[in-house]
Amino acid sequence: CPECNKSFGKKSTLNAHMRSHTGEKPYICSHCGQCFRHCSNLKRHQSIHTGERPFNCSHCGKSFRHCSHLKKHQHIHTGEKPFACTHCGKRFLQKSILIIHQHLHTGEKLFTCIDCGKSFACKNYLVSHRRQHTREKPFICSHCGKSLTEKKTLIIHERSHTGERPFACAQCSKAFRDKRTLTIHERIHTGEKPYKCSKCGKTFRQRYQLMRHQQRVH
Repeated sequence: CPECNKSFGKKSTLNAHMRSHTGEKPYICSHCGQCFRHCSNLKRHQSIHTGERPFNCSHCGKSFRHCSHLKKHQHIHTGEKPFACTHCGKRFLQKSILIIHQHLHTGEKLFTCIDCGKSFACKNYLVSHRRQHTREKPFICSHCGKSLTEKKTLIIHERSHTGERPFACAQCSKAFRDKRTLTIHERIHTGEKPYKCSKCGKTFRQRYQLMRHQQRVH
C-alpha cells in the first residue's frame, strides 16, 4: 500500500484495503442506497431488507441473519462462557457483558443521567434507565403490537407467542423462557436460599418471599 506500506498477498485484497484510505464505497444497496466498502458488507446488510435468515441453530431451529449471531446464540445451549474476568474468574457468554462486569471491580461509572444524576458503568444501562424519565417504549412485539422499554424484555415476551423455551434445567429438563426464571427454579434442586432476613435469620429462595416475610412477621 503506497499510503501505509502494508503488504498483501493478493491485488484484490490491496484494492479493498485502499478504500480505507480513499473512503470509496462502491457497493450500493438497491433498496435504500446505503454504500459499503466491501461486497460482503453489502450482502450482510441486504438481509435486513429481504428478511433472509440463512443460519439455523441445530438445537432449537431458530434462524439468524449472521453467522456471528448464531454462534453467540448457541452458547445458550452449550453453556460455554468463553470470556473470563481477570479479577474474580467469573465467566460470561459475551465480551461486552464481561467489560460491564469488570466495572464492578474498578467502581468506574462513566455515564451519568442528566435528569436525576444517577451514574452507570455502561452506556446501555444509562440509555435503558433514561426511558424511565421519557416513558419511551421503542421495542414493539411483531405478534401483538405491545410496546416495551428494553430489547431483552421484548425477546422474552415474544417467546410467549413462539413457545420457545431455550433455558432447560439440567436436573429435570423443565424449560424456561429466560435465564432468571431457570436460576430461581434450580434452587428447588440445590436447596439454595440466598435471601436472608436481617432480623431473624430465616432464608428464602426468592426476594419477594423475603419481603413478604418481613412485612407479615416483623
